[in-house]
Amino acid sequence: MTTTLTDAATIPKIGHDEAMVLAETEFARTLSLLRQLRGDQWHEQTVCPLWDVRAMVAHVLGMAEAQASLRQFARDVRAARNRPGGLMIDAMTAAQVRDRAGLTPAQLTDRLAEAAPRAVQARRRTPALARWAIRMKQDPPFDTHRWELGYLVDIIFTRDAWMHRLDICRATGHDMVLTPRHDGRLVTDVTAEWARLHGQPFTLTLTSPAGGQWYQGTNGEHLELDALEFCWTLAGRAPGAGLLATKVPF
Repeated sequence: MTTTLTDAATIPKIGHDEAMVLAETEFARTLSLLRQLRGDQWHEQTVCPLWDVRAMVAHVLGMAEAQASLRQFARDVRAARNRPGGLMIDAMTAAQVRDRAGLTPAQLTDRLAEAAPRAVQARRRTPALARWAIRMKQDPPFDTHRWELGYLVDIIFTRDAWMHRLDICRATGHDMVLTPRHDGRLVTDVTAEWARLHGQPFTLTLTSPAGGQWYQGTNGEHLELDALEFCWTLAGRAPGAGLLATKVPF
């Protein structure tokens, strides 16, 4: 845990090369977790009402396989948007789970192990011009502007996998493997984005190996909580009051 109080505005953004290292590590940690699960733990309910652990892993696999082919990902997005009613991302993830409903836990794990390096390779090779120039419409509450493709490729895909690793750990009672270099970097990036989104003064202390201390402005709200609870709340998995009501994309 970082103990120095740091101005959130000085947190460097995650660059493309660093993002790919984080993606590789996150896939590896997810696979390590899945290989530790007992048979009955695949049927534990997650915080997502429609998904047990097996269904959540089917989504993680579906997203990895879409990342392995950005053309496939674009087709998945278009197909989801053509479904009447509801949120696009809900339609997309529901299709991912449905299409993999017949896979056993071992098959899901093996396919993720095969897809993960291809996903990172495809993301790594995404041209800079495409990452900057292509913008994608999002669902509420993040629909006020279009996201750059690079934001999805570098940030959101890994945040999504990281949050689902936390979901699975909490559903099955496993401790989440945390290190400052990997998880701490992801949490720091979330903190910087959260600070930009609300724009208010604060001091923030996050405990655990993924934590740290940050501030913005003066005489603001003081917050102290576990780093995982911080992200859990910003992702909308628990209600947040004050500045913690500001949602961050995962």
